[in-house]
Amino acid sequence: MRLHRDDYTTPLIKQTIVERVRFGQLLLLPVFELILFVTPIYATDFTGRVISVLDGDTIEVLHNRHPERIRLQGIDCPERGQAFGTKAKQATSALVFGKEVTVKDHGRDRFGRTIGTVVMPEGTNVNHDLLKTGMCWWYRKYAPGDSNLERLEKDAREGKKGLWADPQPVPPWEWRKRSR
Repeated sequence: MRLHRDDYTTPLIKQTIVERVRFGQLLLLPVFELILFVTPIYATDFTGRVISVLDGDTIEVLHNRHPERIRLQGIDCPERGQAFGTKAKQATSALVFGKEVTVKDHGRDRFGRTIGTVVMPEGTNVNHDLLKTGMCWWYRKYAPGDSNLERLEKDAREGKKGLWADPQPVPPWEWRKRSR
């Protein structure tokens, strides 16, 4: 039976459609719950050698024999050409370049980079270490409410470590805005 658009307005047809939709929802709800809770998450952790440090918060890790660009999650280091930009890159290089790391994958950013927490074999969290030593800011926009990152930045700031030795450090997001 073909239905015309005007047929949808008749009470009997409306009731039939509503009943079918309700039945479909009741039938599909357990299926969707099963998919949500049983399907593995596709963002998986991986281990690889760091083959490049592009700046303080972006590295390349060899993953399945291909370089994968990693943007360190929850932090923002000074940019190249900005005060402490070179020091942040050097600090990241000293920590990870040429070494095996584990990347805890948090998904992708708008540039296609993997957003990740980088952990050294002995357990050092590189993202945290850079914050602790004052080489970056807690990136509140992308890690809101992260009390660990907040505390680490606060401690570095109070201790005037790294970029916090500068009386008026400029956050990279503001520096980028001014440089456009």
